Amino acid sequence: MRAFLRALFGRRARLRWIHLVLGGALAMPFVLVGEVIIGPAVDDSVLGPLPLQLAGFGVGLPIAAVTSLFPLTRPLEAAAVRVLCGIDADRLAHEPARSWAARGRTAMWFTLHVGVGGIVSGMSLALPPFAVVLIVLPFYSWLTDRAPWFPEFLDHTWALALTPVAGVASLLALAGVSAGAGALLARWAPALLGPTPEDRLAAAEERAADLAVRNRLARELHDSVGHALSAVTLQASAARRVLDTDPEFVREALAAIEATTRRTVGELDAVLGVLRDGDGPGTAPAPTLGADLDDLLRRTRASGARVTAAIGTAPEDLPPVLSREAYRIVQEGLSNALRHGGENVCVALSVDVRDGRVEITVENPLGRPAAPSRPGGGHGLAGIEERARLLGGTMRAGPAGDTWRLRVRLPLRESG
Repeated sequence: MRAFLRALFGRRARLRWIHLVLGGALAMPFVLVGEVIIGPAVDDSVLGPLPLQLAGFGVGLPIAAVTSLFPLTRPLEAAAVRVLCGIDADRLAHEPARSWAARGRTAMWFTLHVGVGGIVSGMSLALPPFAVVLIVLPFYSWLTDRAPWFPEFLDHTWALALTPVAGVASLLALAGVSAGAGALLARWAPALLGPTPEDRLAAAEERAADLAVRNRLARELHDSVGHALSAVTLQASAARRVLDTDPEFVREALAAIEATTRRTVGELDAVLGVLRDGDGPGTAPAPTLGADLDDLLRRTRASGARVTAAIGTAPEDLPPVLSREAYRIVQEGLSNALRHGGENVCVALSVDVRDGRVEITVENPLGRPAAPSRPGGGHGLAGIEERARLLGGTMRAGPAGDTWRLRVRLPLRESG
């Protein structure tokens, strides 16, 4: 019994009843327009006020369907359904209708909403006063004289005794109709207001674009900050070992640490600027292979590692995107070599314009125990491979004799 009463008068049933009443309120202007349209063509002696309203209601529904073809109707109706009908937000579309098929489904829903809502609203206005009169009729039998539309059998005592039951039954019937209509609309709402295949495709493309931006920012943070921390760690370690014997080297190491951290803070601000404002004009430029390779090698050598570089054709004329990504690849390759190879790191960079590719090779000797892996680390090679793949290139990494070799080949493109 409690579940039955909750289904008729519970919070969800009440909210859905409010949703239906709102539909009836939306239907009123269309009913008035319908009455204006059919009023001059109908004699008042043929149709009374109620039939005229019903006829206006029938004419107004198609007008409502036409007016609901505006794209913004769908998000407005979806918001009302989510709040009042208890439908999960992920089952409804929140964007304006993009296609005529989506607008047609929205028009069907809007017509159903105002149509069923108008009927339930009319019943809600008429039945409660009538039911109250039936409930109190045995105590105020003189009401039958004031209302000639009461049937004559109510003059009998047994009939008057049953009128409260009929009044309560009328209220229960109204609650049942409202709950049933609300449940029916809630069931049809996802089918008519839910996302179309075009909406799902657009949402998937938006998620893919957001994921690409997040991955790009993650690569930038990993390469720039990771390289800086690796270099600073080696510089601090070397300075600690010779603190009492070589003060000049310690001063140089501290100066290198200061320069590295200052530059890394600038790169971090640039990446955070992308997060805040996008690639706007206020974002600091990213380092490139042509402009910043020498500085990268100098800072790496300042950590105490012996780095040799064999630079082929000058990389100043590389396309901007290729130059930026190649710089990050060299930076991450050096970071991995410093972590695992320490000293005697060999870096070879060549730009082969004839074959239309940029070839980057980073080598370090094997045999040194790998540095302890940090929690969440180990994404360097994956980031390099992802960068190479996005540029249409290839990446190979692995032991070659007693040397660990990273080799990346990128196609040389004129458009950045």
